[in-house]
Amino acid sequence: MGSIWELDFYSRPILDENHKKVWELLVCQSPGDIRTKPESLFRYAKYCPSTQVNSVWLRKALEEAIEQAGETPVKIRFFRRQMNNMITKACQDISIPAQPSRRILVLHQWLKQRMVEVYPQAPGYQEGTNPSVRLDNPLPQRLPDALEGQQWVFVSLSAAEFAEMPEWEIGFGEAFPLELANISPETSIPGVLIFSPRALPIAGWMSGLELACLNFDSQQGDRLILETGASESWILANIKNPQTLVKAQEYEKAKQQANGVHFIGIQSDPQADSFTGFWLLKDFNFA
Repeated sequence: MGSIWELDFYSRPILDENHKKVWELLVCQSPGDIRTKPESLFRYAKYCPSTQVNSVWLRKALEEAIEQAGETPVKIRFFRRQMNNMITKACQDISIPAQPSRRILVLHQWLKQRMVEVYPQAPGYQEGTNPSVRLDNPLPQRLPDALEGQQWVFVSLSAAEFAEMPEWEIGFGEAFPLELANISPETSIPGVLIFSPRALPIAGWMSGLELACLNFDSQQGDRLILETGASESWILANIKNPQTLVKAQEYEKAKQQANGVHFIGIQSDPQADSFTGFWLLKDFNFA
């Protein structure tokens, strides 16, 4: 499988000589693997005049990035829904699928770094004018009927144990190097394991959803909410048992202590030696 790219194309807190917002394209490679060295990931940045913000400019810039990278990505992730039409059109014109997604850890950190270290040094910088990210918050959906009624359990692993992840037998899945999350090897990383004889179709279904994070929602009836895509969410489980409720609260606390890092694993049964699906996830604030 080829590489996946993360993309942002939006205005920056910089004004040009005509007092118009300067736009910028950022493209970076998703890590995909826990062994990936962050410094080895491809990155591309290019400013765009406000008078040229369109899918044609974006397509040409992406072609330039592809030439620099020496490869064409198999998919491009983007998180700004308001840019959906322009990004999708530019990607279609070069035959690359574009996918709304919050699985943009490298891009998110790069944007934060540029907001602090790069844009303030640019001529025309306007402090406090960084546009926020608007995310829709539709109601969580029910899981498809064929995926309901699964057995699941809260578990945890130390960060150090993930060093062996490349040796695990995993069908569908994705991970990232833990150094991107700035946690120690002793950090406990919480997760949820799902057991089902239908493990394969469940993992296959999840693999097409652009998994973002798994949250315990205590505000809307004590439930596990699977966040996917740019704004979609699914009710993974309603929690009624008091003991399970305590574990759910501990799960959310452990996730915060692990800087948002957590995981979802799918197995056919608790005795299985392999994972039909396994995703390392990270929750973070898009504001």
